[in-house]
Amino acid sequence: MRRTRTFRLGVLLTIIASIFSSFAAQAQEERLQASLITCYPGPEIYELVGHEAIRIHGVDHRGLPVDSVWNYGVFDFAAPNFVWRFVRGKTDYMVWGCPFSWFMPQYIDRGSKVVEQNLNLTPEETFTLRKLLQINALPANRTYRYNYVRDNCSTRILNIVEAAVAPRRIVLPDSVSYSSFRNAMRYYHRNYPWYQFGIDLALGGGIDLPITSEEECFAPLLLEQKMNEAHFADGSPVVKSTDILNPGTSTSVMPPTPWWETPLTIAIVVMLISFAVAFYEFKRRRIVKWWMTLFFSLIGIAGCIVWFLVFFSSHDSTSPNILALWLNPLQLVMAICIWWRRTRSAAMAMAIVDLIIMIVLIGAWPLQVQSANTAVFPLWAATLALCLAYAIVAPRLQHK
Repeated sequence: MRRTRTFRLGVLLTIIASIFSSFAAQAQEERLQASLITCYPGPEIYELVGHEAIRIHGVDHRGLPVDSVWNYGVFDFAAPNFVWRFVRGKTDYMVWGCPFSWFMPQYIDRGSKVVEQNLNLTPEETFTLRKLLQINALPANRTYRYNYVRDNCSTRILNIVEAAVAPRRIVLPDSVSYSSFRNAMRYYHRNYPWYQFGIDLALGGGIDLPITSEEECFAPLLLEQKMNEAHFADGSPVVKSTDILNPGTSTSVMPPTPWWETPLTIAIVVMLISFAVAFYEFKRRRIVKWWMTLFFSLIGIAGCIVWFLVFFSSHDSTSPNILALWLNPLQLVMAICIWWRRTRSAAMAMAIVDLIIMIVLIGAWPLQVQSANTAVFPLWAATLALCLAYAIVAPRLQHK
């Protein structure tokens, strides 16, 4: 019985060995080149950090031409409840393979720069990479749960290339260009401050922690930069040559936001108006209800979104978020309750709570890791001024 099992195991190992030897022979017959395709930023919000794909081209073992591209950035915007699932952090992306001739026209038409980095892989590694991509693109495997900084079109490509060259190891440069995910985002979003403003409000302190060189590869342009400097353990470069497939034009991206339309400018204007309103309320012993309602309604609505992201979304970067102390749904109490005498006590209580929150936030801010958008600070000053004025004036209006 034992001898029979040994015989069967030997046969199985022989079959496995023959399969791998046939694969190796097939790989040697193929003349394929693997390359990384980096597409520079485009006009859409989700294209501000560029896009990454893998190209496999050449001639296969049957002598047939191959030119395919594998893209991990495919999503179905028309899928049911897409926006709702995106907010909840349940956005699914897919990997999709197609002819390279289908891939390039969209980037040429919009004028985006496209760079190809030809990888220094052995025929066996290129063969393995192609097989891994084909398996990954099967209907049962192609969908993955997208994460903006930890699992996206760029990180997936680095991971699958590393798997294909194993046990060889890709050594990335140790240098880190940005100290955190947030700082990297701020660089790539520097001309679109409203987009970054939303990110800074919605995402918590987790994206302010120090990151490694490999983690910086979440951005396609940083992956391109690092792969140019990467090498294998034996010192040979990972990228053997680089080609510019499309030079790109200056019209390929959205125009920068003018300074007078930035969140910081708008926040300063709101702060100055709030200071004027608070001074008027203090001098005239009157509450400018319409401005108070407008200001605290906007904060309260933003607070509803932030609290949902913190407490109900599965996004791993939205919690903890210290701004949730200030941006909270209870701000709507202030917006509503200032209008009636019977509810002034609730508004008064919220004004005092806001003053305490502001003092705590300002005092604790230098002691914690989370970074805030500069537009937040004028809005904090506006909150302080309006709440302080209301706390002083409201008790004198009890009988008015």
